Amino acid sequence: MRIETTRDIATCQHLRRVVFIEEQGVSEADELDGLDDAALHLLDWDGDRPVGTARLLLKGSVGKIGRVCVLPEARGTGLGAALIRSALEVLRAQAGVSEAYLGAQSHATGFYEKLGFSVEGEEFLDAGIPHRHMRRAL
Repeated sequence: MRIETTRDIATCQHLRRVVFIEEQGVSEADELDGLDDAALHLLDWDGDRPVGTARLLLKGSVGKIGRVCVLPEARGTGLGAALIRSALEVLRAQAGVSEAYLGAQSHATGFYEKLGFSVEGEEFLDAGIPHRHMRRAL
């Protein structure tokens, strides 16, 4: 497993298409929101095969972690937690960023809580899927 920052947005979008559009039924319009060019991207590799990705958007002192996905065959391996820890490291390295924020699918809040995030606010729908806002200090 190797996690790196990348400008290979096409590979990140391919992974997101497999997980979000094909597996979870998110519309292409919701998934491809036009923000990829302004974001930092992480790719997780298993040998020479990309198996996970995350997108980081910066706004003032807050780094938003989003579009986190892991291919089905790579789930349960610790890869998702490693991807979030890498995202937090990248955010810590950004000047002036002191907080991480994300919109977690509601079923995944426990996963993010183990990584130091706290739920805030009420549940909401994003692309028809229940989510919760979560935040943590860096």
